[in-house]
Amino acid sequence: MSLKERKILLVEDVLSMSMLFAKHLEAAGLSTRAVEDLASARAAQASEEFDLLLLDLNLPDGDGLAYLEELRGTLMETPAIVITADASLSNAVRAMKLGALDYLVKPFSESRLVTTVNNTLERVQLRQQVEVLRHETQEGAFYDFIGNSVAMQKVYRTIENVAPSKATVFITGASGTGKELCAEAIHKAGPRASKPFVPLNCAAIPQDLLESELFGHLKGSFTGAIADRLGAAREAEGGTLFLDEMCELDLGLQKKLLRFLQTSTVQPVGSAKPQKVDVRVICATNRDPLEEVRAGRFREDLYFRLNVVPIALPALNERGRDIIDIARSFLGQFANEEGKVLNDFSPEAQALMMAHNWPGNVRELQNTIRNIAVLQDGDVVTPDMFPALEGQTDILVAQHEPLSGASNVVASVAASPSALSSASGDLMGTLAEIERKAIEDRIAIFDGSIPKAAQSLDVSPSTIYRKKENWV
Repeated sequence: MSLKERKILLVEDVLSMSMLFAKHLEAAGLSTRAVEDLASARAAQASEEFDLLLLDLNLPDGDGLAYLEELRGTLMETPAIVITADASLSNAVRAMKLGALDYLVKPFSESRLVTTVNNTLERVQLRQQVEVLRHETQEGAFYDFIGNSVAMQKVYRTIENVAPSKATVFITGASGTGKELCAEAIHKAGPRASKPFVPLNCAAIPQDLLESELFGHLKGSFTGAIADRLGAAREAEGGTLFLDEMCELDLGLQKKLLRFLQTSTVQPVGSAKPQKVDVRVICATNRDPLEEVRAGRFREDLYFRLNVVPIALPALNERGRDIIDIARSFLGQFANEEGKVLNDFSPEAQALMMAHNWPGNVRELQNTIRNIAVLQDGDVVTPDMFPALEGQTDILVAQHEPLSGASNVVASVAASPSALSSASGDLMGTLAEIERKAIEDRIAIFDGSIPKAAQSLDVSPSTIYRKKENWV
């Protein structure tokens, strides 16, 4: 459902303001019903479903905060934005604790109103999508994958669609992004799940032995061949053969692999008779295969034969809050193994992880959390517990003197070049781009709470709201 189809219940007792707010929302394409007191709000919510509650806190027949508390846990509970004239924001803070997603301080502009409502509706919609995905993926539907970012949802959907087929899959992605995990998920989600899954790392085996490892050999076919060997292709009979680091194969072996894919036969070293095999082939590489083709290191015909269904795994720094979810999973696992009580990360530690670029991807994150579990004690992981992160020499997260403007926001995320690279996506990005990414990441860390994000950045919530308006 698009945002323009969403329905809003506006509870505002000042008629002129109510009419003005409703006019602005309707002009933005948002269906709005306005009522003037809590009794009318109760009646409206009992008869109709709303996607968002826009609630003034001071109403003639009661307190908006009490109404929020009344709704909690009931069928009428609705995502809410509160409206307050309290410049101290004390009521807004209380409202957030009762579940409100955002707040507006009177007076506010039309653009502030529409932007806040739209952003909240988008956040609610995303949360609903994530909950649906979590329901679909519970009990290991996607096996050992962790994370529900948009980038990974696309991967999950591709896995679901390709798993039942016999099509060759070519997985690309940097080292540590989970290419073998992806291949295993495809195998386990398909009809070959009960048959062998045989991985072969083409970069870990000397080239002169790779043909034997892949296709097998007969006893005495070369020095050291003291017994017959099936080879990975025949070991995977009926199941899946996973060839990792495909671009490491020499051109001669690439030609033999192409024939294997085209004929579904293998010829063991030393044998004159090809043998039929039934395997599904999944390949992977951490290089750009098209660039390898252009450079003459990878056969073009083999590339197009393998690249029937491509899956590009995102880097860890492209997966947003998945970083925290994965880190928590590792922390629980390793703390249990080490007999430690570490159970979560402080907001500052989460900010550090979100700011780091993670060039080693999930594998680097895994090793980092294992280091913490082995060497550190306590209940909560704090920034000082982290080992020196790769490519990052000086990290400063939310531990600074109050500043103002863009420098405050950027400095609060990280003081290192790699962290700024993460914040902007490019060291040559503008200061405004770095600042925006830093603010958005911090808001994400606090699950969309602008007051909490502002507090951790040492700026006022109004500063963030003002900057968000300028982004629109």
